[in-house]
Amino acid sequence: MAMEALGRLVDVCIGAAPVDLSTAGATGKRVALKGCGGLTIIVFKGAGTAGDDPTFTLQQHTAASAGTTSSLAIIDHYYLKNAATLAGTEQWTRVSQTAAATIVDPGGAGTSAESQQIIAIEVDAAQLSDGYTHVSLNCADVGTNAQLGAILYLRRDLLVNRAPAALAASL
Repeated sequence: MAMEALGRLVDVCIGAAPVDLSTAGATGKRVALKGCGGLTIIVFKGAGTAGDDPTFTLQQHTAASAGTTSSLAIIDHYYLKNAATLAGTEQWTRVSQTAAATIVDPGGAGTSAESQQIIAIEVDAAQLSDGYTHVSLNCADVGTNAQLGAILYLRRDLLVNRAPAALAASL
């Protein structure tokens, strides 16, 4: 039996549990990039109300807690699946932007709040500034109306292959 992807190619950890983004947004947990080549960040959000378009901010940190935090202005593109109701038939759209630490109104149409979306952001470990070891993604408060969202981190290109039960905690 071939080794499965979990533990060989990827490790999955929580960025932010499903939350109503209108109650204070979501502060992403910090994830270590030690032991992997990079990270694919997956945001999954429900539809909300017009005008409550989300803003996501990528940060880098020198420690799992405390330490120094700064914006990581490397997002020059991301991938998006967008529909009033996601059906599983949508194709990825590559969205380009000037390199920044933020994605404002994913898809850029001024109507991202009204859609269900899956957003994928790629971060290579080599993109972190010297001395920085962890990253996180935050979502600002979207406004006054309910809009559910969650963030998953997929640590990829693992340097050491392990059975899933033997993977070290990545936060």
